[in-house]
Amino acid sequence: MKKQFYTYIQNLQDTITSKLEELDGGATFVEDLWKRPEGGGGRTRVISEGNVFEKGGVNISEVEGELPQVLRDNLEVKEGHFFACGLSLVLHPKNPMVPTVHANWRYFEMYDEHGELVTQWFGGGQDLTPYYLFDEDAVHFHTICRNACDKHGADFYSMYKKRCDTYFWNAHRNEARGIGGLFFDYLKETEEFSLQDRYDFVIEIGNSFLESYLPIVAKRKELSFTDTQREWQEVRRGRYVEFNLVHDKGTLFGLKTNGRIESILMSLPPKVQWHYCHEPAEDSEEARLVSVLKEPKNWLSF
Repeated sequence: MKKQFYTYIQNLQDTITSKLEELDGGATFVEDLWKRPEGGGGRTRVISEGNVFEKGGVNISEVEGELPQVLRDNLEVKEGHFFACGLSLVLHPKNPMVPTVHANWRYFEMYDEHGELVTQWFGGGQDLTPYYLFDEDAVHFHTICRNACDKHGADFYSMYKKRCDTYFWNAHRNEARGIGGLFFDYLKETEEFSLQDRYDFVIEIGNSFLESYLPIVAKRKELSFTDTQREWQEVRRGRYVEFNLVHDKGTLFGLKTNGRIESILMSLPPKVQWHYCHEPAEDSEEARLVSVLKEPKNWLSF
């Protein structure tokens, strides 16, 4: 399974980066191949200062080795040797009318002291972080997520949407990072679902990503904006950074397993602002966004 999935994410990385370059029309991805001393490596692709994307990365990795105790406790496993591979992407647009997007699809194996496979699972998801809220964009993004989920389980969308709302929550701010999407983890083989079923579901989600995001970018990338709106984007990017550095398990995993720091922190935007006690103007579009982020919303009930 690990070879099958790694081949898939290699091909998916090619597809996504080529489509993003086509949409940007200015910059291209710079590729960086790297090796991890403890085992494995990856292929990082970063785009910057384009016509559309100020910074973004679409990375794949395949790593293995001994799992640090802190992560054994976090994953609730006793075994020490692991294998993990996945694709992770984050795209930060220039125009504040275009949302930031994150996605990740991954596969994990754990082995006992004799090298025998003990457990294996899939995880992943995607979420949208707007700076200015267009309801129709949120509906579109969630519709594509739901359609992909419905092909594999009647309750998948509602279940994984709820998990996304719970996971991408900035508890110290008491607000969501964005308007959600999907989040799933520990998708193991069960009596109801084989490992191949899990694989088929994850690649369905991966294959639907471009359809969920690119139409939104195409619709919003030419909209005009002011310096004040650009400043708001950078303030909200600060909340994005806070989540990634304080709460995100993927970032913790990379840092605790001696991952490549440049690839791990690729998700951070290039320009961010923090203001003391910053509050948006009452009854503004900025205030409407913050209000929506205070409580998860069912975007498909419109």
